[in-house]
Amino acid sequence: MKPYACLLAGWLFPGLGHLLQKKFWRGAIFLVAVLAMTGMGLAMGGKIYPLYIEKPQTLLEIVTNLFKKENPLALLAFLADLGNLLIYALSRFLSFGQGALERSTFEFGTAYVAGAGLLNYLIALDAFDIARGKKK
Repeated sequence: MKPYACLLAGWLFPGLGHLLQKKFWRGAIFLVAVLAMTGMGLAMGGKIYPLYIEKPQTLLEIVTNLFKKENPLALLAFLADLGNLLIYALSRFLSFGQGALERSTFEFGTAYVAGAGLLNYLIALDAFDIARGKKK
């Protein structure tokens, strides 16, 4: 399997890069771990952060708008949540993951969702390394 295809497949869906390489146990464990973390985070009222852009015209305006917001950490939260690409895309279309700020578990839930996204980046990179032959 091509390394970049495994990387993209693993980013799209947790563990898919491993499953394509016939690493079934590893892929299944990663799938369950990431989906469980994301599910628990959403059940706690966690938020999936969107990318905030205010009708930019040029690439320079896009970049400056990313850092002009009142909370620049929202960009980092967006990048963490983007680690779960399929779940992020579904949350934009199906309107879940809006966050329940009134719940006492909101911050923990948001951290679980972001942690699952960051973990999925590492899982996709692991599939990439296996496909390149750098790891077994």
